[in-house]
Amino acid sequence: MKRKASYRLHVTRRECLYVHDEPDHSLMILELEGEPIEYEVGIAGEFVSRRSVNFHDRIKGTGPMQGYTITNFQYGSVYSRFEGHRDGDTRISTGTWQTYKGTGKLAGIKGEGTFRVTAGEGPNQFVLDMEGDYEL
Repeated sequence: MKRKASYRLHVTRRECLYVHDEPDHSLMILELEGEPIEYEVGIAGEFVSRRSVNFHDRIKGTGPMQGYTITNFQYGSVYSRFEGHRDGDTRISTGTWQTYKGTGKLAGIKGEGTFRVTAGEGPNQFVLDMEGDYEL
């Protein structure tokens, strides 16, 4: 089943350490919460919450990222891993995601797809657009 969704994300926690091996090389861990901008209600019911924890390794704003996400719905939750890359010039992150666990009506879910993260309307806000295929 093909699905698309968009979420408004906001940073709830950020820790940054500079590596000091070259200018502006940093490691960051972020926690974000999100709410849907656009999504289609599925078998698990209405959206409840979304939380992700991300790790970034950037030099001058560019570099790889990876992390984990849990999205909770009325009748189940889905857990996903993701990895991608952020372009410091455009400030756009792109990558892939894959589910690894589901609960409730989403038990046994398998899914994978792509994502794109762009700047949001305010500081520490982002827009996540994702699409992919799911199978229950």
